[in-house]
Amino acid sequence: MNIPDASLYLSEEEQKELLTRRDLRGLWEVLKSWGIIVITFTVVFQWPNVFTVIIALFVLGGRQLGISVLMHDSSHKSLFRSGGLNDFFGKWFGGYPLWTDMLRYRPYHVRHHVHTGLDEDPDTNLTKGFPAGKKSLSRKIFRDLSGLTGVKTFTALMMMHLGYLEFDQGNNPQSIDQSKRSWAEFFRTAYKNLIGPLVANIILFLVLSIFSPFLYLLWVGAYLTAFQFSTRVRSIAEHSMVNHPKDPYENTRTTYANVFERMIFAPHNVNYHAEHHMLMGVPCYNLPRMHDLIKAKGFFERGTLANGYWEILNQASQSRN
Repeated sequence: MNIPDASLYLSEEEQKELLTRRDLRGLWEVLKSWGIIVITFTVVFQWPNVFTVIIALFVLGGRQLGISVLMHDSSHKSLFRSGGLNDFFGKWFGGYPLWTDMLRYRPYHVRHHVHTGLDEDPDTNLTKGFPAGKKSLSRKIFRDLSGLTGVKTFTALMMMHLGYLEFDQGNNPQSIDQSKRSWAEFFRTAYKNLIGPLVANIILFLVLSIFSPFLYLLWVGAYLTAFQFSTRVRSIAEHSMVNHPKDPYENTRTTYANVFERMIFAPHNVNYHAEHHMLMGVPCYNLPRMHDLIKAKGFFERGTLANGYWEILNQASQSRN
């Protein structure tokens, strides 16, 4: 695996402490994101105007990133002690509301950890091409915030669920041969892959419709716009523009985040990404402690560290040499 050697920076006792999972703390992480989602919908329902709607789109987009991080952590079985709890919350409170399936995401994502920065890394398309220059980066952000990226992403996701494309979240899905595929197989695949997301979104729509059916459109709007923007910035920060992409000590970046950045780009301590790649079973709530330990022992004298997401965007907007 192309990862740093944790034993160079953490004792066995420290690793054991950091890898300890706590169910109540995991539940708090779930309640935190979904609590913010509930509050956001409540504010828009009580005070519907252009200002609250625009703010809500960005807050909901950040929280959609947050629940995707919860799905990610559950796929590592690091959010709860119980595998069953990780699977339940990762699917129903993480992946399904965003039309994806944690159980399909899990083996795909393991490949990213095994081959980080190498040619076999399935996520390289998300992070290559930076710095992109101001015009190129502006076009990318415009596509995100206008919904163009969201429509493209959702269409590809549906094609994966229907069995026309291989499951891929790195913007490089491969077509599946349909020549020997029967209609019965098509419907079995569609049912298996879509029943969970459909049920989750129907429940979300029905609950929101108790107050106003237009609130669900806010969820869809955030998914198509702000969520895509937040995801792009998060991806750039994690693995783009590093000095040596194939070096396990330098190919993953930790980024400090202020309160605003944690809301939009770095929910659930996902900004401590170098720590996550060093020891991927560490729960998100233990990552700040791990950061302090490895920083004190000199990891970031070689490792990649940024002072904030504005620094990342500035770097990404520079002209390529």
